[in-house]
Amino acid sequence: MQRPEAFAILRGLMKRQKVLVLYLADSALDSNVIAWAQYDGTAKSEHMAGDAEEPPYASGLAALRDGWRLLQIAPLQAHAPGSEFTTSYLKYECLFEQWVDVDG
Repeated sequence: MQRPEAFAILRGLMKRQKVLVLYLADSALDSNVIAWAQYDGTAKSEHMAGDAEEPPYASGLAALRDGWRLLQIAPLQAHAPGSEFTTSYLKYECLFEQWVDVDG
């Protein structure tokens, strides 16, 4: 038998994920953020590429200190000989998450 009050309690405990992707200047977590993307599963705010002049954090370390959890950091890969100065993708990517309470 399902109890309506149990569902009301669970709705009050709902959480949603926020994701922050920071691209750093180099492999050190305290290096400068050069690009970023934000995704808000709470639907409280919408972000688009280029919607802010300044990154949400100056470094990956600053995001950690503000409570973001580091999920993944890009592995270091050696450059192929002769391609040290070739530009392509941003290789120092860090993926962070936060879980936030939302109203049911």
